[in-house]
Amino acid sequence: MTKILVVDDEPQILRALRINLAARHYEVEVAADGSSALRQAAQWHPDLVVLDLGLPDIDGTDVIHGLRGWTRVPIVVLSGRADNQDKIDALDAGADDYVTKPFSIEELLARIRAVSRRATVQDTEPASISIGEHTVDLAGKTVSGGLRLTPTEWHILEILLRNPGKLIPQRYLLTEVWGSQAVKETHYLRQYMAQLRKKLEPDPAHPRHLITEPGMGYRYTP
Repeated sequence: MTKILVVDDEPQILRALRINLAARHYEVEVAADGSSALRQAAQWHPDLVVLDLGLPDIDGTDVIHGLRGWTRVPIVVLSGRADNQDKIDALDAGADDYVTKPFSIEELLARIRAVSRRATVQDTEPASISIGEHTVDLAGKTVSGGLRLTPTEWHILEILLRNPGKLIPQRYLLTEVWGSQAVKETHYLRQYMAQLRKKLEPDPAHPRHLITEPGMGYRYTP
């Protein structure tokens, strides 16, 4: 049974999530502050953490840093902070996804399922990945139909395809592809993502696989 630690200082949210997650056969523990969350995570070793950022003692981003010091447990942030910088900071700290309050329980459950699936995937090179009508071979660096990609397009695409469903922050992509001096050059990503969609998506104006999360980053959706 998958173990989920829910961290939030709102009792009604803790109660609602405990009931909904238990009804779907998750084993649930709750914490109302950051110190308790870090202590319970160390003792209980959850399979996934749902974490609010606005905690009474320790900021949720600091809790993420604390967890990432010793574990790669998936973290889904659930927060009332809708500012893009808060989202970027949480993702850069090591969160795997971000859901803004007020939220749909079904959306949160879908994000939990997606993050859980990624966590169970073996760390092996995928043989091939389909995007629309094309098949991408990451090992051979080829695309079906003789489609050619530039080295920069390949670099961006590889990062996204190796993290299916995961939101990849803009800052991470810019640093990985162009270096730390380019962290503010978001227009680079807009240009190259437009090129990738034009080459790979059946309808580039309405992409199904290479998705933009405005102000935060990009996501490959299988």
